[in-house]
Amino acid sequence: MAIQVKVTERVLHFKQPAGTSRGVYNERKSWFVEINDGERCGVGECAPLPDLSCDAMPPYIYNKVLREFCNQVEQTGRIDYEAMRDYPSMLFGLETALLSFRQPQLFDTPFSRGEQGIPINGLVWMGSYEEMLQRIEDKLAQGFRCVKLKVGAIDFDKELDLVKSIRERFSFHDVELRLDANGGFASDDALYQLELLSQYAIHSIEQPIRQKQWSIMAGLCRDAPLPIALDEELIGVNEPEMKRQMLRIIKPAYIVLKPSLHGGMMGCREWIDIAREEGVGSWITSALESNVGLNSIARFCSAVYGENITMPQGLGTGLLFTDNIPMPLEIRGDQLWVSKNS
Repeated sequence: MAIQVKVTERVLHFKQPAGTSRGVYNERKSWFVEINDGERCGVGECAPLPDLSCDAMPPYIYNKVLREFCNQVEQTGRIDYEAMRDYPSMLFGLETALLSFRQPQLFDTPFSRGEQGIPINGLVWMGSYEEMLQRIEDKLAQGFRCVKLKVGAIDFDKELDLVKSIRERFSFHDVELRLDANGGFASDDALYQLELLSQYAIHSIEQPIRQKQWSIMAGLCRDAPLPIALDEELIGVNEPEMKRQMLRIIKPAYIVLKPSLHGGMMGCREWIDIAREEGVGSWITSALESNVGLNSIARFCSAVYGENITMPQGLGTGLLFTDNIPMPLEIRGDQLWVSKNS
């Protein structure tokens, strides 16, 4: 029987507002693609972020473009990767749907078999000083030893006090601190702010200033006394040679990869390979997908980085929604696992 591709839209609702320097998310819209031939079925999630994804567009247009790509898959049984380079969220959904249609586990790894966990960071969303302090306490109580703080929205002095208070209680041997500014620092102030933050043994800071300021970002990467990771900067940089050019110009310490934003699995593999050649580290994180997307990202992560992953990944988003989709994932301490009962 020929394959059929069905598209379903769904809106998910956050348990608490998800605050970033770009604004606050209260709900999340995703498109789910299901590939079926009457015997086998594969599902993937297309989850663009409004005003951020390079393929974000009004829903009726997104649905139309996605449907055209789905029709191509129905007709050919394969994905035209070159045609989909500029549509990373659609590509990721179709990639994972087609792969899970052929192989339910996606990748045959110890993680996918439920034999090994992946270390993850605890994510602390922006809020008031008191709210963020309580959220940090909660993450540490849950057993996380790597905590990622969203910064750049509330008063910087209060954020600095927050980081200081953590370090007064926990040394860098006990807790690894990562920061994510989502482009929230002003270009003129960023270096001074990074110098102040560097007093507190910060592992890295993601995207301190807004993207598309390559020369300024390169200067920060050169002069700042703490490692800088690129995130939003990678969005829309979809051709391999441009990826290489960016890394050679900016010279970041790390890149942070989200398949829904950065080229699907195909594009992220390119980024990882090029980054390794350029001496740049990387890790993978989710982009507020449902558990369907998170499940695929985690299995992909276990495949590209191999066994015994030691660097915490950004895969702790499975508990964000009130109406998430059940998947065989569970957090044990500071690791994400596939349930063996699945």
